[in-house]
Amino acid sequence: MLAPTPPDRLVDPQGRPYFLWDVDMTLAEFKQRLADGDPPARAYLIGKMMRQAKPDDALQFVTAQEMADLFPALEKFLGRTRDFWAWLLDEWGRRGIVRR
Repeated sequence: MLAPTPPDRLVDPQGRPYFLWDVDMTLAEFKQRLADGDPPARAYLIGKMMRQAKPDDALQFVTAQEMADLFPALEKFLGRTRDFWAWLLDEWGRRGIVRR
């Protein structure tokens, strides 16, 4: 069961998502860059989100399959969360949630 952060708690008063605390980017700008970004920039943003957001929140912006497909490009941006995401994606693969 997913438990994403409620929309009113996802962003600060300036519209910046909590997982982009160190970047001056609103949620709308983040979504736009995910939609229009070139592959390396998109991988960086997704990796940053996966590293800093709750997993349930990250899944609001990209699908589990996108994470699995992009994992080779994302893993260098995951820091200490890399092992968690590798485990989770492997587990989802075993359960048929994603294709690995």
